[in-house]
Amino acid sequence: MNALQLVTLAAIWGASFLFMRVGAPSFGAVPLIALRVSIAAVLLLPVLRSADARREFRAHAAPLFIVGIANSALPFCLLTYAALFVSAGTDSILNATTPLWTALVAYVWLRAPLTKPQAIGLAVGFAGVVVLAGSAIGAGTPGAPRAIAAAMLATLSYGFAAHYSKRKLANVRPFVSAFGSQLFAAIVLVPLAAPMWPQAPVPTSAWIAVALLGAICTAVAYLLYFGLIRNAGAQYAASVTFLIPIFGVVWGAIFLHETMTVQTIVGCAIILLGTALATGKIKGFTTGVVRGSRQ
Repeated sequence: MNALQLVTLAAIWGASFLFMRVGAPSFGAVPLIALRVSIAAVLLLPVLRSADARREFRAHAAPLFIVGIANSALPFCLLTYAALFVSAGTDSILNATTPLWTALVAYVWLRAPLTKPQAIGLAVGFAGVVVLAGSAIGAGTPGAPRAIAAAMLATLSYGFAAHYSKRKLANVRPFVSAFGSQLFAAIVLVPLAAPMWPQAPVPTSAWIAVALLGAICTAVAYLLYFGLIRNAGAQYAASVTFLIPIFGVVWGAIFLHETMTVQTIVGCAIILLGTALATGKIKGFTTGVVRGSRQ
């Protein structure tokens, strides 16, 4: 049952890159994501039905605001911007670097010890990004360097948000955190999106894409994710990282007829290998520590 839930979650989150790729050209990055988080916030509103949940929300409004920006508003917009230039599959592969940035943020910001497998994983993972970038740029994809930079900033933001949430929201119910982050992301993005609203008519396909992004890929996905954590543990749930790019590539190939070059596949494999090393999924490596400088 847990395995089915994990695969379902990966399929849903992998599809988010398909929907961003479909909706971004018509809406633009900021309006699309403003709609996405607004839809998700409305659907997640019932989590505040209890008085305890409402008290938690009010007591942690400030950190929830920061997480809303760092874990939703900013990375969602950046990944959607990237989707304007690179394939859904490539965008999903770049998103898989999040655990690398999470480890790097812990090392640089929190001065957390970095084990040798983590250090090797970081080097391998970012080498994979270089390979992937070379594939996109070498293919003459317009805007590829900007897209890759945007995706890297998005995953860096995710890495920061992961540690900030752990420090500031550890005792907050996950569903309250999910709702709060989407609500504050919407509060930030809706005013920004208003002057950017598309002037041309938006096709039905783009409306369907944004509806599915908000309802399925955000609201339902959060319910699945936190349910998986409750049933199987956080470490098991984190394994979804390795499955999302597979579905991102598959959905892009099926629905958008995207093709993957050998270099792209190699880059993906290298990134996932680096991520596996950095997150301790591959055993048998020396576990010495590389310590950060302390000032």
